[in-house]
Amino acid sequence: MTSVTPVKTEYEAIIGLETHCQLSTNTKIFSSSSTAFGADPNTNIDPVCMGLPGVLPVLNQKVLEYAVKAGLALNCQIAKYSKFDRKQYFYPDLPKNYQISQYDLPIAEHGWLEIEMVDADGNPVRKRIGITRLHMEEDAGKLVHAGSDRLSGSSYSLVDYNRAGVPLVEIVSEPDIRSGQEAAEYAQELRRILRYLGVSDGNMQEGSLRCDVNISVRPIGQKEFGTKVEIKNMNSFNAIQRAIEYEIERQIAAVEAGERIIQETRLWEEGSQRTISMRTKEGSSDYRYFPEPDLAPIEVSDSQLETWRSELPELPAQKRHHYETELGLSAYDARVLTEERYVSEYFETAIAAGANAKAAANWITQDIAAYLNKQKLSITDIALTPANLAEVITRIEKGKISNAQAKEKLPDLLQGVTPEKAFAGQELITDPSVLEPIVDEVIAANPKELEKYRNGNTNLKGFFVGQVLKKTSKRADPKLTNELVEKKLNA
Repeated sequence: MTSVTPVKTEYEAIIGLETHCQLSTNTKIFSSSSTAFGADPNTNIDPVCMGLPGVLPVLNQKVLEYAVKAGLALNCQIAKYSKFDRKQYFYPDLPKNYQISQYDLPIAEHGWLEIEMVDADGNPVRKRIGITRLHMEEDAGKLVHAGSDRLSGSSYSLVDYNRAGVPLVEIVSEPDIRSGQEAAEYAQELRRILRYLGVSDGNMQEGSLRCDVNISVRPIGQKEFGTKVEIKNMNSFNAIQRAIEYEIERQIAAVEAGERIIQETRLWEEGSQRTISMRTKEGSSDYRYFPEPDLAPIEVSDSQLETWRSELPELPAQKRHHYETELGLSAYDARVLTEERYVSEYFETAIAAGANAKAAANWITQDIAAYLNKQKLSITDIALTPANLAEVITRIEKGKISNAQAKEKLPDLLQGVTPEKAFAGQELITDPSVLEPIVDEVIAANPKELEKYRNGNTNLKGFFVGQVLKKTSKRADPKLTNELVEKKLNA
């Protein structure tokens, strides 16, 4: 959960995000070519996505399903009637010279999502960000600039059309965002929702999720918006935040210096940590939209809409609320556990198998997470089942094993060793009549330490406890051992 840092009080930033999300379908939006990432250039192509004469597009039904589910999860109104349009777009990465998109009748409109942050005093802050629209469209290809010369930096360009025709949804927010932190949190929550739905992997490194930022500044109290600038080329949530913070300061400085802000597209330059001008911004009239004549309008029936609505999972915000109010977890634990759907499912399965919620949360967010981070693995890669984790937690709570024993055996458990096998012959010694002679033996074997303890060095109590644990291969009940050692030392 990020903290809130206000911008300069004399000015207010007005920010909206346009987010392009690649849908996780196996084939493209209007043809049967694969959408697999990383294929050799120009191998996942076909006559439809290449725009060859005489071919006709056919809408991938899965694209419509995923778009509607995303719209429902974002609290949008789903259009019973929508259509596709041609967006005139003359550039080498789009072989048809137009993009099939949606203009005036998108599939979803008028939604919202809620972001969560903390203020300067550590209090939770929730804010609702409006969603203007969500529409379907096809992606363009990719230009690869290569070679070099002293004038332009590249001597030729290559085009890879594998991405042409890959299905996208574009999600446009209302200008409700006021800081880089809010924008980054909005983008992260949007990504969580899409990944929970299973409609997109949200991988920014592979271009599956791309955010463009529209930003302007105005003096506090002014009703009119300032001149809008668009920022592109941000490949992380951290970059989104830093680019916005830089652009806010740049625009404020320009306004105060009496300079005119022009409507343009700027690029975020990661190396120099600044935005640079790319081109003046086109308006919608430059694209000369008109209805796509080769695709029939889309009608979503009430029964189909309700079927897709019934298939929606519990979303991250709902899970966080449930974990905090019903399971008594901290906001931090709830946030970590709900970051990925498969982590929350692992946690919930462990609880269903009898694990204490707080204990399960601690194991998953601390010890197991540390192992996964070190090994660069996902929780789906480990052999420790939620049921076996619940068994380990139950053994600790019943006093059969100690927490230290469980942590020591964790690597084996993660590799699939069952609790029964891992802790065979390892049950804690909880009988005082068995443990007391061992404590006496340890104290008798360390007279120098005993003398130091009785002369005031009470920290040596830990030494005697450790010796007892060592002598019993950590099977001595830690609480009982502490009690017996203290009693004997002070006798």
